[in-house]
Amino acid sequence: MNKTPRHGWWWLVVFVLSLLPLLDLLHPGLPVTHDGQDHVARIANFYQSISEGNPVPRWAANLNWGYGHPVVMFLYPLPSYVASFFHTAGFSFVDSTKLVFAAAFAASMLAMFLWLSAVWGVIPGVVGAVLYGFAPYRFVDLYVRGAIGEHVAFVFLPVVLWGISILKKKRMSRTGIAAVTLGTTALILSHNALSIMFLPIILFYVLYVSFDHEDNPLSLLVISAISIGTGFVLSAFFWVPAFLEGKYTLRDIVTAGQFNERFVPWLWFIYSQWNYGGGDTLSKSLGWAQLVAIVMSVVALAKRKKDRVLLGGALCILFVSLIVMTSLSGPLWIHVSLLQKFQFPWRFLSLSVFATAFLGALFVASIEKKQKVIALGLCSLAILGTANMWRARVYKTYPESFFTGIYHGTTDTGESSPIWSIRFMEHEATSSMSLVSGAAVISPQSRTTTRHTYEVTASAQSRLVENTLYFPGWNVLVDRTPAALQFQDPSYRGLMTFMVSPGSHTVDVVFTDTKLRKLSNAASLGSFVLFTLVLGTMPLWRRKK
Repeated sequence: MNKTPRHGWWWLVVFVLSLLPLLDLLHPGLPVTHDGQDHVARIANFYQSISEGNPVPRWAANLNWGYGHPVVMFLYPLPSYVASFFHTAGFSFVDSTKLVFAAAFAASMLAMFLWLSAVWGVIPGVVGAVLYGFAPYRFVDLYVRGAIGEHVAFVFLPVVLWGISILKKKRMSRTGIAAVTLGTTALILSHNALSIMFLPIILFYVLYVSFDHEDNPLSLLVISAISIGTGFVLSAFFWVPAFLEGKYTLRDIVTAGQFNERFVPWLWFIYSQWNYGGGDTLSKSLGWAQLVAIVMSVVALAKRKKDRVLLGGALCILFVSLIVMTSLSGPLWIHVSLLQKFQFPWRFLSLSVFATAFLGALFVASIEKKQKVIALGLCSLAILGTANMWRARVYKTYPESFFTGIYHGTTDTGESSPIWSIRFMEHEATSSMSLVSGAAVISPQSRTTTRHTYEVTASAQSRLVENTLYFPGWNVLVDRTPAALQFQDPSYRGLMTFMVSPGSHTVDVVFTDTKLRKLSNAASLGSFVLFTLVLGTMPLWRRKK
């Protein structure tokens, strides 16, 4: 392996190139994409919960026509944390979201350059970074779909692989351990599906690096496994409840069968016209430069014995990703429930983007003559071949109140809606709490994301409905005593109804963490403290030795 490049200006070259497709984001307003508006609304609710003292937001109070929604519990929190930081710094929610997209795109190219240049040198590193960034699907995510989670996830796969390459050279490297651990954590927090999709690549690279001319491969395997495992525990506060409490949502019902009509024709990987249509019509092209990289890597596979395992592994990843996106894999999608969690077969283009970038870099690394000329040609083809994709179809300006007020949507396809409710609410409630039967006067006192307080004066036994969707964690306290909740009444599907006796009462509707969430939070916090202590004391271990 080559040393990390010392030529700082190469970093500048990659950074400047990464800015070219982002210039369109300087346009005022929000790009009109499939999911962009919903992401901003979700981030606004996420920020509201944080600002009220909830470090791990799990309830979006203003979504779903004001009935609330648990979507932030199930969908990748890292982009929302980063956007919340930008908003705290003074940017609007729209600009904060655009900054996340821009920062993630630039960071993904720099991360790919960091890894590949450390392994094969700066020229292959630049080629891999350009192919990684200037792939058509990256601009589909950016300017067509507005897929913020996928976009951010592209940053962290190369970070983890870079950390593994460092551990190969120095087993107990703090930098390597931190990169693998924190990179794994950030990948999981960036996007649920892509973290699962990218995990086999990480495991393959660990095995390859461990057994590539190593006298003691077991030590690298153990250190890598511990680092990756620690990343899973650090992110447990998110993925454990998201996975285990998904049974209380419509997830399996909504996502079932979505793949059937969304397989990709083989020719579309070679060419499919750029457009801003829906998931069935958007471009699925791999990219002209990426296709050249695939062909040339096959040639290199025949000639270069040294890298055949890596080349063969990358080609397998590529062709498996392509097959999974076509109708050939239909029976697999039907019988493997995990695949159905990905919803859209063409989402596996994320794997294809990585594989083609890797193949291009490895091909250039194998060239002994005219390496710079060929590298320049590949980069130019990738950049010029996607230039028409560097812009949004149109921009729309919204007042900030559009995202901070009641939002008429769930910001997902309804898969996170509680199983006791309908998929989408269709109107705002006339009041936050209503009288169902009896005689009572309801006076709202205070309201935050996780606590609604009322004064209720009942002149008879009365039944009330809290116009908030029930999800495990919600409780109603009448004079600090838990009330018996009903949330499956067909007339009030998914809403919380309860009884109060005659008299004056203080009613608190409170959302708290379940035991599972508390255990997950404790696991993440405990592992973070332990990880920080271990990493901080590692130099002392060396001195004692």
